[in-house]
Amino acid sequence: MNKDSIDFNENSHYQLFLKQQSQQLEIGTVPYGSRIKKLKKLKTTIEITFRNQIIEALHKDLNKPRVEAELTEIYPIISEIKFAKSNLRQWMRKQKVDTPMSMLGSSSYYIYEPKGVCLIISPWNFPFNLTFGPLVSAIAAGNSVIIKPSEMTPNSSALMAEIIKTVFEKEDVALVEGEVETSAQLLQLPFNHIFFTGSPNVGKIVMSAAAKHLASVTLELGGKSPTVIDSTANIDKAAKRIVWGKFMNAGQICVSPDYILIDETVKEKFTKACKKWIEHYFTNTPKTSDSYARIVTQKHFERLQTHLENAKSLNAKVDVGGEIEADSKYIAPTIVSDISEEASLLNEEIFGPVLPIVTYKTLDEAITYINSKERPLALYIYSSSKRNTKKIIRNTRAGGTCINTNVIHYANHNLPFGGINNSGIGKSHGFYGFKAFSNQRAVVKQHTFGINELLFPPYTNFKEKLAKLTIKWF
Repeated sequence: MNKDSIDFNENSHYQLFLKQQSQQLEIGTVPYGSRIKKLKKLKTTIEITFRNQIIEALHKDLNKPRVEAELTEIYPIISEIKFAKSNLRQWMRKQKVDTPMSMLGSSSYYIYEPKGVCLIISPWNFPFNLTFGPLVSAIAAGNSVIIKPSEMTPNSSALMAEIIKTVFEKEDVALVEGEVETSAQLLQLPFNHIFFTGSPNVGKIVMSAAAKHLASVTLELGGKSPTVIDSTANIDKAAKRIVWGKFMNAGQICVSPDYILIDETVKEKFTKACKKWIEHYFTNTPKTSDSYARIVTQKHFERLQTHLENAKSLNAKVDVGGEIEADSKYIAPTIVSDISEEASLLNEEIFGPVLPIVTYKTLDEAITYINSKERPLALYIYSSSKRNTKKIIRNTRAGGTCINTNVIHYANHNLPFGGINNSGIGKSHGFYGFKAFSNQRAVVKQHTFGINELLFPPYTNFKEKLAKLTIKWF
């Protein structure tokens, strides 16, 4: 470690890091049973001991409904733990691979070993899910971890600190609260791996800091996830699922449908269906609904308000919603159409309950529109046409895709979850999360005389011929 790169006076977390670094090999060599024991204790603590307190903290921070808290915060953590427990023994085994004839006399395999001391920087929109999900993978892989949760959800962050202290020793896992400056201090330290969930702009800062220490990164970012609806789609079912995926957590979801690309012939039908389902889920006055969340901070409320005002100033049409209330940070489920290409709603990630609709005449036009923007974290397709679905997937790029649904690919631990380029680097969940926090170490064992020894120096004409035969036949 380059000590000259660390400001000891400013970085109060340096000693904590050193403590974990000094114990990393000991922690990394604990057997399968010890890792399982940690996961079991974490599961019990979250599922039983702190369950009601988690729901209460989420309500205070985000006005998150109880059922939504159960399904989007607690369930993903518990299912991640169960999946890891069921598969960890297999993941930890050495994986044998074939050895080429040119290496006759040896065998080959690889093992997954812990990367070491890891940093998890988690966001505010799903504070428990997006903190403990990566943590499960890091523990399963045998790492020690320092966590920095978001300062925007203080009740959740304080409770997570209490949970961590209940379950872990500081040498294993520690949680550090604080403002943006705390993250900046932690990013000065030479972690072996950094797992960050947040915006692409901050992701670039994290990656730049990691590069100074050549640390590996997993970046779960966001961006503008498009939803394509063609003329063959079941419009009512599409609206039902999109309204759920878009307005859950008041739209503050990295994989929510960011904007709609819809065949112009079915646009009006879709808008009417969306209005119906919004009223079904949240009544005709969502402000009074117990099923609808709020914007996390005044700053984010004002950002979304500015987006709406900008769209209106460019003659956009508010088809549904549009009501706002600053005191409670309330923005109604809102659908906007006839939007100018210059509108900020079409150029910045929305991350809120505003859904812009863009129409197209041909599917090629929709594909061109998607490819004119950064590669998204998710791309959703609503269509009854296999041909159209294949065409969209083949001619676009995205971190993940759902067909005739949205968001739920996140919940399948058998699938890799993550983005591409601007929407993220690396994958997580299940085995892919375990792999993200592991080094894939190659091992070759020589058992007998190696055929390659015939080609050791001194080089002769015979060895030159043998080298040529090796190139040709092996």
